[in-house]
Amino acid sequence: MANETLKAGFDKYMAGVEAKLAKNPERANLEPNRLYTPLDIEGFDYEKDLGFPGEYPFTRGVQPTMYRGRFWTMRMYAGFSTAEESNKRYRYLLANGGSGLSCAFDLPTQIGYDSTDPMAEGEVGKVGVAIDSLADMEILFDQISLDQVSTSMTINAPASVLLCMYIAVAEKQGVSADKLRGTIQNDILKEYAARGTYIFPPKPSMRLITNIFEYCSKNVPLWNTISISGYHIREAGSTASQEIAFTIADGIAYVEAAIKAGMDVDAFAGRLSFFWNAHNNVLEEVAKFRASRRVWAKVMKERFNAQKPKSMMLRVHTQTAGSMLTAQQPNNNIVRVALQTAAAVMGGTQSLHTNSKDEALALPTTESVTIALRTQQIVAYESGLADTVDPLGGSYYVEALTNKIEAEAWEYIKKIDEIGGAPEAIAKGYIQKEIQDSAYKWQMDIEKGDRIIVGVNKFQQEEEPPKNLLRVDGSVGKLQADKIAALKARRDNAKVEETLAALEKGCADESVNLMPLILDAVRAYATEGEICGVMRKVFGEYQSHTAL
Repeated sequence: MANETLKAGFDKYMAGVEAKLAKNPERANLEPNRLYTPLDIEGFDYEKDLGFPGEYPFTRGVQPTMYRGRFWTMRMYAGFSTAEESNKRYRYLLANGGSGLSCAFDLPTQIGYDSTDPMAEGEVGKVGVAIDSLADMEILFDQISLDQVSTSMTINAPASVLLCMYIAVAEKQGVSADKLRGTIQNDILKEYAARGTYIFPPKPSMRLITNIFEYCSKNVPLWNTISISGYHIREAGSTASQEIAFTIADGIAYVEAAIKAGMDVDAFAGRLSFFWNAHNNVLEEVAKFRASRRVWAKVMKERFNAQKPKSMMLRVHTQTAGSMLTAQQPNNNIVRVALQTAAAVMGGTQSLHTNSKDEALALPTTESVTIALRTQQIVAYESGLADTVDPLGGSYYVEALTNKIEAEAWEYIKKIDEIGGAPEAIAKGYIQKEIQDSAYKWQMDIEKGDRIIVGVNKFQQEEEPPKNLLRVDGSVGKLQADKIAALKARRDNAKVEETLAALEKGCADESVNLMPLILDAVRAYATEGEICGVMRKVFGEYQSHTAL
């Protein structure tokens, strides 16, 4: 159909629906447009804009066969209380069809404190598992063969320490580091901008990240050395376009830092991965996934002159939106998570965690975790969404929305480049303010009723207090303290001091890769707090009111 004929037909259609829309004025002028046609994707070039799955620019997916080859990795984010309790949950999930683990650590572990530190009081084991030493990590993965499972660890500032613990556990199992598969989050820039679990200032933090890139490229080649995270940016209130723009801007900064450290882009870029949020607007999320792959492919090819196709692939782990879970009518969260799961799958994720219905209230129970895992399995085996690659490709709306999100992301990336890159944009508060403004608008829309959240600002009902929530035993802190005391009594403390002294010396020399020194300290059963304490002593601590 010629564009002139199509335009005439569209105008006739619009005239015919105006009277009907006048009867429902509150939905008459909503975004997006009420109808999409080829007019909305004029200039569309299949080969340039889409291509084929597994081929540049990877809009349709990073693998030629996608889920016809194998399903995404079904990870369930879990960790609470002690290593013993979390190990039970991990083995339960694997026995019930989970194909990968995703480790949640408590706040003291995330910011490099032992459970006995005064800073840890009241927080031990609360929002994740407490890991103080290699001894805890050995328990965490007891009876789990590390050459048979892919493990993701949500850890950032002390990522080097936790990765070394994982490597050391594998050694004790007889598994060499080159067999290990998994991911560490290791994304410090988004911590400064949106989350807050940082320890060190940016310069030594970036050094640790590039040390990990270099070490793993030679010794742990199957490991994803960073999960550049938009998830927490979205949880803080960003839009879909901001999520991918700010995250890819962070990714650009990491690539630049690695190249500046002397690494070849194709030596490490293939192990970079991303972490997206699966939010409520299903089709917008699908378009976001597609646009993000296209943007990253162009960045790597055109800005960094990457040669290997794998260096241009945006591979992504996804988690359903925690910020969209409601304490009101928590069973509604099962439906929300199912829709978000569908969005992630149609968008082409490589692995996925589904939140549990009760997480707005407490850590999830075994029952609710099982429902969340079954949600993924139903989508995989029953829905048909995994039967074809990029099932919404070619939809006028999805293609138009993909183009729109990509264009908005490029505008943000251009602005960040003009400021001087992501670290400078964070230092000047630009990224934080954009996120805050978006979060404020979202909340105002809810309070005015312009955005409906079922059970919150519409369709409310009287509810009984929730029952059977999972609560972490308050004695966990004492249990961990006893473990640490016993560890220090039986380990070779002279060896610990020797390895920590070597680490301190290495920290003072910027030419030294710190990973082998951290691994030596871990093997000697130095605690995380001791190792991070040495680095704090040399590097100092980042203060949020100081410039990056």
